[in-house]
Amino acid sequence: MRTAAASLARFTVQVFTPHVYVTYAILWVLSLEAAAAATTHTPWHPGAGTAVRCASAVLVLFYLRVVDEQKDLDYDREHNPDRPLVRGTVTVAQLRGAMAGVAVLLLALNAPLSPLSLIPLAVDLGYAWLLVVLERRSARIRDGLLVNLAVTHPVQLLLSAYVYLSLTDSTPVPARWTALPLLLVFACVFLHFEFARKTRWHNEPGSRMYSGVIGPVPSALVALGWAVLAAVLTAALLRDPRALLPCVLLAFPGTAALRFLRRRAPAWPVPAAMVFVVGFLLALLTSALLIQAAEPGGI
Repeated sequence: MRTAAASLARFTVQVFTPHVYVTYAILWVLSLEAAAAATTHTPWHPGAGTAVRCASAVLVLFYLRVVDEQKDLDYDREHNPDRPLVRGTVTVAQLRGAMAGVAVLLLALNAPLSPLSLIPLAVDLGYAWLLVVLERRSARIRDGLLVNLAVTHPVQLLLSAYVYLSLTDSTPVPARWTALPLLLVFACVFLHFEFARKTRWHNEPGSRMYSGVIGPVPSALVALGWAVLAAVLTAALLRDPRALLPCVLLAFPGTAALRFLRRRAPAWPVPAAMVFVVGFLLALLTSALLIQAAEPGGI
């Protein structure tokens, strides 16, 4: 038991980077909740339910990383021999035990708060595990980068759907049609980072880069397009001058795109993409809070 716990701890530090994923999960949940309340003119205060959703988001992201390690095992054996699963730092059995533990913990956390929210959670976990089978049986899904993105991205959408459903099921914030474009905002932010970190001028043989599939310039333009779409959707949803605050963050992908397209950088500057993700979520949270504060009665 101690050996398994130690192996999982080393695995977590190496591939999960807790401070990065925890920060991302918390900002994701807080900004989504605040924006959902702002679009419906409903007062919102983070509470115990928010804490449960933040913890659940971290657990799901960890679960997804565990699944990714198993999905990519064959590829990593050839291209990334330093990965913990390849080196034997952790075993497949230990990872699957961790997955089972995460599923049980998610059930215990969310069942008392919002039984309805267990549906997207269960679908998300089950679909993520199904991806392991799909990629082993289908070379097109496994090796086709764009096809793989289309097949795997629903795990991110389902996590946002869980947060929204749990929020509207357990608080006065009502469910509205604005949920769809709101969830799309978070999808766009994720996709910006996904394309940005896999865009470079020269692609090594065997590397999984969107720039190697559609070309460096189209890949850079797509990365920039996701960021712009996130800002435009936010402004259209919140319909308030304060909603322009996230638009200011477009300076980061805009500058990064110019540097890359002018060949001043061999690859899209990943730090700029990371700053955009964190900054955009913070700006969205701030904008939503300012909008609510301006409502009669404040927040």
